[in-house]
Amino acid sequence: MKFETLAVHAGHEVDPSTGAVTPPIHPSTTFERDEDGSYPKGYVYARVGNPNRAALEECLAALEGGAACSAFASGSAATVAVFQTLSPGDHVIAPNDVYHGTSRILLEVFAQWGLEATFVDMPDIAQVEEAVRPATKLIWTETPANPLLKVTDVTEVAGIAHDSGAVCVCDNTWATPALQRPLELGVGLVVHSTTKYLGGHSDVTGGAVVGAAANELFPKVKRIQVSGGAVP
Repeated sequence: MKFETLAVHAGHEVDPSTGAVTPPIHPSTTFERDEDGSYPKGYVYARVGNPNRAALEECLAALEGGAACSAFASGSAATVAVFQTLSPGDHVIAPNDVYHGTSRILLEVFAQWGLEATFVDMPDIAQVEEAVRPATKLIWTETPANPLLKVTDVTEVAGIAHDSGAVCVCDNTWATPALQRPLELGVGLVVHSTTKYLGGHSDVTGGAVVGAAANELFPKVKRIQVSGGAVP
């Protein structure tokens, strides 16, 4: 499908019980078991999964061209989940003009757990290359950046990440998949604050992580989503 068609239809199915073309809201926190104790409808508990969240995740994965998506309660919660896949002693490279919430997460939360971060002028690819260490596990890019709108060559940064054995993550909040699809440029994970342009009306807070098919970090993000419970 073309992007415009996906934007209309991805994640939307006609409600089988009523024929409604807009899915109903499911506020239930628990779901019915069968007599044998199984959950035949596929839902167990709202922190683990919910029909509305599943539809949102299916939609965002399709729009980004990803294999799967985990939705979160905010963009910052999505960002935290990505960094939680790493270990003490690991090294992250990030833009020096990255969204202030992301820099605070790295400097004020994860630094005390032993996660190291180097901030560079990321449009200058040479600075990215010089910052790589043996312990570099993740290169975080944000383009256009918030708030200075600096633009980074995602393909170049993703190539550096691959060559060094790291994962490239792109915060695609500003561009949205309507204007930029980082997974097609070699990125392993895409992060969104869905509060911004994907929400569009200043009436919802949310976040998302979309994973490429072969990305090894996404299953960890999914486990953190379910165990940590920072779900929408």
